[in-house]
Amino acid sequence: MNHEPSNTKAAVWMAGWLALMLTMMVAGREATRELDVFQIMLMRSVIGLFLLYPVIRMAGGFASVRTQMLGRHAGRNVVHYGAQFAWFYGLTLIPIAQLISIEFTMPIWTALLAMAFLGERMTMWKTASVILGLAGVAIIVRPGIGAVEPGQLVALSAAIGFAVSVIMVKALTRHDSVPTIIFWMLVIQSILGLIPAALVWEWPSAQVLPWIMVIAFCGTYSHYCMARAMVHADATMVVPMDFLRVPLAAFVGWLVYQEAVDAYTVFGAALILAGNTLNLKQAGTARVRPS
Repeated sequence: MNHEPSNTKAAVWMAGWLALMLTMMVAGREATRELDVFQIMLMRSVIGLFLLYPVIRMAGGFASVRTQMLGRHAGRNVVHYGAQFAWFYGLTLIPIAQLISIEFTMPIWTALLAMAFLGERMTMWKTASVILGLAGVAIIVRPGIGAVEPGQLVALSAAIGFAVSVIMVKALTRHDSVPTIIFWMLVIQSILGLIPAALVWEWPSAQVLPWIMVIAFCGTYSHYCMARAMVHADATMVVPMDFLRVPLAAFVGWLVYQEAVDAYTVFGAALILAGNTLNLKQAGTARVRPS
């Protein structure tokens, strides 16, 4: 089905993506006040399966999500599960602005991994983006000034894990649709989380259950909003809109949790975003990032 290009429609869908991601960030922090991250992730995946059903039905039912790449889905989701755990855990350890800024090094690690494992060329712009991204992380983390905070290392591991996941998704998208990839993500991660969640399980209170529902909804449909934005505009126009998540996350952290943003985080984030912008300079297409 052909869709007429529309920057306005793309911007509306990206506004949905940003709203869902920022909302999930707050919901994740609130939920971790009471529940273990393993339990939150299991509930998110199981509830997400039910929330995804309307999309599956519109795509033709469960027959539309059959795959011959189950082994690759499993491998990808082991990595993605670990990265998601680190992201949620990082929410409990460091300010939101730091977490999101470090998360935005993901495209930098993706470029390095694509060069190492997919044989992609390292162009001048990609090299400059890597240098700027690494400099931005160094400024935020400041390893030479004092002890590196564990939360910063957790956030960095999440970014690297998401980058590995993106490389693996590149291969999957040649064979399976976006609903198929999301469906198997939720199924496999539900299975992965059963035992860890069972070991720490507590029945959620009436106060935390709405936050879990919010996490499940936002985590499932944020992907859909990004994909719809890509339908209406080129990736080089859509992806830079996601850069708004860095200042918006800092604003939410200040507004909701009174988190101050220091100059190091601002400068480091600016370098990371500059690196990502250079990386987009040669990008004609971009894959959707999973969360």
